[in-house]
Amino acid sequence: MKKYLLIMILPLFLLASCAPAEEENPFFSDYDTPFGVPPFDLIENAHFEPAILEGINQHEEEIQAIIDNPAPPTFENTIEALEYSGEMLNRVLSVFYNFNSSLTSDELQGIAQEMSPKLSNHSDNIRLNLDLFDRVKTVYEQRQELGLNDEQMRLLEETHKGFVRSGANLPSDKQERLREINTELSRLTLQFGQNVLGETNTFKMVVENEEDLAGLPESSIEAAADLAASEGHEGKWIFTLHNPSVMPFLYNADNRELRQKMQQAYINRGNNDNEYNNREILANIANLRLERAQLMGYENFAEFSLEETMAGDIETVMSFVDQVWDPAIALAKEEAEQLQEMIYEDGYDFELQQWDWRYYAEKVRREKYDLDEQEVRQYFELNTVRDGIFMIVDKLWGLQFIERNDVPKYHEDVQVFEVQEAGGSHVGILYMDFHPRDSKRGGAWMSSYRSQRVDPDGRFIHPVITIVCNFSPPTSTRPALLTYDEMTTFFHEFGHALHGLLSNVHYPGLAGTSVPRDFVELPSQIMENWANEPEVMETFAFHYETGEPMPEDLMDRIVASAHFNQGFATVEFLMSTYLDMEYHTITTPFGDDILNEVSGIVERQTIQRKGMIPEIHFRHASTHFNHIFSGGYAAGYYSYLWSGLLDADAYEAFRETGDVYDSETAASFRENILERGNTKDAMEMYIDFRGREPEIEPLLRQRGLVR
Repeated sequence: MKKYLLIMILPLFLLASCAPAEEENPFFSDYDTPFGVPPFDLIENAHFEPAILEGINQHEEEIQAIIDNPAPPTFENTIEALEYSGEMLNRVLSVFYNFNSSLTSDELQGIAQEMSPKLSNHSDNIRLNLDLFDRVKTVYEQRQELGLNDEQMRLLEETHKGFVRSGANLPSDKQERLREINTELSRLTLQFGQNVLGETNTFKMVVENEEDLAGLPESSIEAAADLAASEGHEGKWIFTLHNPSVMPFLYNADNRELRQKMQQAYINRGNNDNEYNNREILANIANLRLERAQLMGYENFAEFSLEETMAGDIETVMSFVDQVWDPAIALAKEEAEQLQEMIYEDGYDFELQQWDWRYYAEKVRREKYDLDEQEVRQYFELNTVRDGIFMIVDKLWGLQFIERNDVPKYHEDVQVFEVQEAGGSHVGILYMDFHPRDSKRGGAWMSSYRSQRVDPDGRFIHPVITIVCNFSPPTSTRPALLTYDEMTTFFHEFGHALHGLLSNVHYPGLAGTSVPRDFVELPSQIMENWANEPEVMETFAFHYETGEPMPEDLMDRIVASAHFNQGFATVEFLMSTYLDMEYHTITTPFGDDILNEVSGIVERQTIQRKGMIPEIHFRHASTHFNHIFSGGYAAGYYSYLWSGLLDADAYEAFRETGDVYDSETAASFRENILERGNTKDAMEMYIDFRGREPEIEPLLRQRGLVR
């Protein structure tokens, strides 16, 4: 099945309007554009709904043709036919889902509410179709006699498993309830994400007195002044909950009262008893997931979900996470004592609070390492970092990036590049969308407008990939200068992009990032290792005004501070991991009488169980935890840490050669990881690259959790 149909419960932000004539709708015909990218200059809001409905109709006809085929079921007339069905629907949904995240509006969100149950019902009509499943099962039961190659066998097994895990074996009454659950989940997860975006866009802290800006970097002050002026508040400053605004404020603002206001607004998104309240929504999502899992014969949702991961089960996940928690919480307590000591040294007698941690950590970092974030970011101008990444990827895999101005874009800020092999052959198209706007959800991610595949006629179809971020934007006087964290995030998302661009498989459902959640972050997180290498950093860290390379002394201080505040960073992440598992290991539903209090109950329970120190909050609290309540990481937020296990161990393979650009190791990583998609078991792919299973010691060393 196509991956777009499998993620219909993820957030959709679409539109509603009058239906244009079919001949005017660009989704009703092949794209007449360079490289076959979507004709963004022609796509209008009104095009989506009729194209989705027509795509559903065409897909239904294709499915019925498979069922009605009088010939006995074969791999070709059933599994392959199913895999390649729904071409038009996939074409429109690829734009539909990307726009919902990066170019939304009230109009788009309106159509999302309208289309979501229709798409959920369409997916169920396929997965719960007994006649179709009978054909799939017939082929599956004959699989050992069919002479299939490895990828064909993988597709057959994944297709059969997809039907079973979607409820195809359930009796009719349970299937009917499953349909109701899926429809309601699609609605609630959509609403959850819309509420987080609405809350984020609504909050604006207007600062009227210049003395309240003390401590803030000039770039943050200038950006706040530009925003205030654009909204008619000349002579004032506006700060928002978008990361490039809120994080510099929490790290630098001397005004403790305003830091508290910003921190509490940030952590209470979706928890304010207003139109964006997510408390009951998330409790209902957890209950419905539990019911769905139990209908399928599992004790809880985590058991159902983890069956499809590298980790495999709850016990393995929790044992792994606990191995990291113990040294992390010990280190965080030491860090808290250090910050409290600085508070006393500054002449204050208050106790360290959550809104103080980042501020005093930054002061300690400056004192201990003589390191100022504002000094560092002068060497990370966005386009220079981008070109540095291009050079690194060229050294590793020979890829070339040619900017294209003849390719349609969905927003004027987007950059578009053609990716080529060293010899000039076409690899794919890469879109990059860097800065915040009200129409874009928070965070950073990679997606695709077209996944790599070989079509039924044997033609290799090249991918169209997109990276979307929320980096610090340029101001009226300065280009976009990235913080160190933003710079490493750029490397991270570029790793995801490479996973999509370098995919070299036959079937679209197995291509690129269509892998287990706890494996998908390996290509992204391993790229962060190159970002932190001095010999690599010197290829892209140049002062944005003078062009001078970053001084060796500054680079040494950055490297020396690599483990600074890692107790805090690891603990806040792990607490969200434990929170995720608390919601998804319940075996009885939350009662209707406590739905509005569930988030508080579960958070307090998680804090108590793990002995969380009050000076640190969850990286993602319940009511704005998009990853698990609106995205694809339910019972899977641990995946970032598991992939950290993989990436730290995998990068050791480069270090062991003495050359972080070692061509043989890079070629093996490309062949066994980046190109393979989901054509093989994830652990087998890792062993093919590394020669053994991953070890945890490199991860602990990477995070400074071993002494």
